[in-house]
Amino acid sequence: MDYNKAKDYIIAKMVKEIKPALTYHNIDHTLDVLNSATRIAEGEKCAETEITLIKTAALYHDSGMMVTYKGHEKASVAIVEEVLPQMHYSPTEITQISKMILTTELPQRATSLHEKILCDADLDYLGRDDFFWIGQSLRLEWNRLNIKNTSLLEWYELQIEFMESHSYFTSFSKNLRNKGKKHNLKQLYQLLKKR
Repeated sequence: MDYNKAKDYIIAKMVKEIKPALTYHNIDHTLDVLNSATRIAEGEKCAETEITLIKTAALYHDSGMMVTYKGHEKASVAIVEEVLPQMHYSPTEITQISKMILTTELPQRATSLHEKILCDADLDYLGRDDFFWIGQSLRLEWNRLNIKNTSLLEWYELQIEFMESHSYFTSFSKNLRNKGKKHNLKQLYQLLKKR
């Protein structure tokens, strides 16, 4: 595996080709998921080779956004299958990476530890201080692309519904983010009470 080459390639491509309307699914989100996935994988005591596979999946998980919005996970897998053999990833490694990427589709259905780590990394922000900022970037993206036009009130209601149904998979993420997630959810409840 030539991880550095795979990383440099996809970052350069996404910086160049991701549409400006993608205010959430952009290179900042990809790098955020990469950092979160690395932290969680290390916290879950994964081996170095496993961490490299997880980091590669994090880098490529939303690369399909360059092609399509709906079903971008499958488009991401197509990019993985086209690009990673040139970076000396084996067929087995490519299959593992592809499975991780596909489980990030909502609702998440992770089963292996690697899949659970990537899914938790993808939604790590739910339990962080930058939750509202990142959430608004997704709302703006939806509104710009006519995915789902929402008022601020409707957005907060959607966020509450989503967060109430969401659970982190890994022990590491539960320990690190559940307290912050509860705090963010409490703030959403308070905002809606002030209508």
